[in-house]
Amino acid sequence: MTQDQHDTIRNQVRSSYAEVAEASNQGDCCGVESSCCGVSDDAQINSLISTRLGYSEDDLANVPDGADMGLGCGNPKAIASLKPGETVLDLGSGGGFDAFLASPEVGEKGHVIGVDMTPSMLSKARNNAIKGKFTNVEFRLGEIEHLPVADNSVDVIISNCVINLSPNKQQVFNDAFRVLKSGGRLAISDVVASTELPDDIKNDPFLHSACVSGASQINELEAFMKKAGFTQIKIQPKDESRAFIKDWAPGSNIEDYVISASIEAIKP
Repeated sequence: MTQDQHDTIRNQVRSSYAEVAEASNQGDCCGVESSCCGVSDDAQINSLISTRLGYSEDDLANVPDGADMGLGCGNPKAIASLKPGETVLDLGSGGGFDAFLASPEVGEKGHVIGVDMTPSMLSKARNNAIKGKFTNVEFRLGEIEHLPVADNSVDVIISNCVINLSPNKQQVFNDAFRVLKSGGRLAISDVVASTELPDDIKNDPFLHSACVSGASQINELEAFMKKAGFTQIKIQPKDESRAFIKDWAPGSNIEDYVISASIEAIKP
């Protein structure tokens, strides 16, 4: 894939998620075409989506209104085993939902950094941080392939249904390896392809922004992570995720091709 093709995909994704953020700010319903899991202006609907992804009611109660937009395909905090004092990096942090959940886990001596390439999402997250008085969380504008984060400075990287959107996943894992400390870990929820994707799905811009067309197969993800230097790689598909994935693009049968998975690895 050429750099121009990379940029085209990145711009499509940025535009799609800018619409999600702006519609959410205005209290409009974006619909499934705008995101992985379909965004609604109805907090009860978003709460239902998030509990299906593995979040608890306590999790939802502890974030500012508007942070939970029903985006994602799992709960990275559930596999992150966060500890007080750790520095956490959230790739594609959106409205800040997972970053805010990480905040109390790492405590006052810890630090949470969210990185997102969509300015309107970044503004939303920063406003949410002020509303929720999260003093150990910050949000930075940047691409997950080229993180605005220092070398060897992060203990844990989390991410929720974002890496599949990248047109250069090898570079994502290379840069994740760069910023992690020795012994640092990945704790990611994402979608993986359960079979080879047909060309009509691969080439559909809508399905790319809907977290389908860019999904890699498990062996491909393992190869990316091994090449970057990661060890103790563990990818666990979740068959039950098909129940909510089918709602991302109703009638397209995408649940036959992609599935949610938890992805873990260690930087030696």
